[in-house]
Amino acid sequence: MTEEQRQSRKRKRGRRNKQKKAASSAEGGATTKSLRTSASDSASSNKSNPKSSFLDKMKARLSGGYFRMINEKLYTCTGDEALDYFKEDPALFNVYHAGYQEQMSHWPEQPNDIIIKWIKDHSPSLVVADFGCGDSRLARSVKNKVFSIDLVSNDPSVIACDMSNTPLETSSIDVAVFCLSLMGINFPNFLKEAHRVLKSHGWLLIAEVKSRFDPSTGGADPNKFVKAICELGFSCQTKDFSNKMFLLFYFKKKEKLDSRKQIDGALSGGWITMNPVLEFGNICGHISIGWVGRRSN
Repeated sequence: MTEEQRQSRKRKRGRRNKQKKAASSAEGGATTKSLRTSASDSASSNKSNPKSSFLDKMKARLSGGYFRMINEKLYTCTGDEALDYFKEDPALFNVYHAGYQEQMSHWPEQPNDIIIKWIKDHSPSLVVADFGCGDSRLARSVKNKVFSIDLVSNDPSVIACDMSNTPLETSSIDVAVFCLSLMGINFPNFLKEAHRVLKSHGWLLIAEVKSRFDPSTGGADPNKFVKAICELGFSCQTKDFSNKMFLLFYFKKKEKLDSRKQIDGALSGGWITMNPVLEFGNICGHISIGWVGRRSN
């Protein structure tokens, strides 16, 4: 190979190397540009997320504020007043239950789940009345015949009424359930109605927020609560205080029916005095309700 041929080949290799470097540089530039664009998009997204997050938080606070407002109303009025309240604006019922479900989603265990399991462990022939049924989850979860009762009916199967005055027949129910639904200043009348519709030896199941049974914060004394229920014609079968969020009480209607006059006397005698303390805690936003025993004469 002559010297001229060697020089020509060398020049060709040089040109090829330059072309490779140029291509590599262009590719690197495109990659860098792509990364910069991606970073820019990400930064733009990050800038928009705080605004979206802020709006979501504001909506949640607004919703929570409506829930607490309605919650306070339900605890400080009578059953018939609550019925009229939702009749005037049925949409408030949906707002309340949306807030309620959001609050309950933070609980590690739901009282309704325990009650549903209790019913499933008993005969499917037992007829149940769910006082304050909400979304009627209990009725959808068991094979039993269930009368779902609440202040508003968004479902044909739900009976909309004042829980102290239901259309249920006397002595027609085997199990009456109050799951976080003893609300209103006349809620003892709800229990009186439960006594009326229950059969002899019928069950009364009550689940209530634990904070309502803390005497040190103005809440009820659980023992006085049990005694007051028994004065209505029930006997306490068992209590479950193991859950940190709620208490469960299991009563049975006494075989010997107390006269209506005796039950009315227990209520009118002041066996329960409602003491609303408007302190919205972290547990479901419930108002703490003071509960004391019979008034001294």
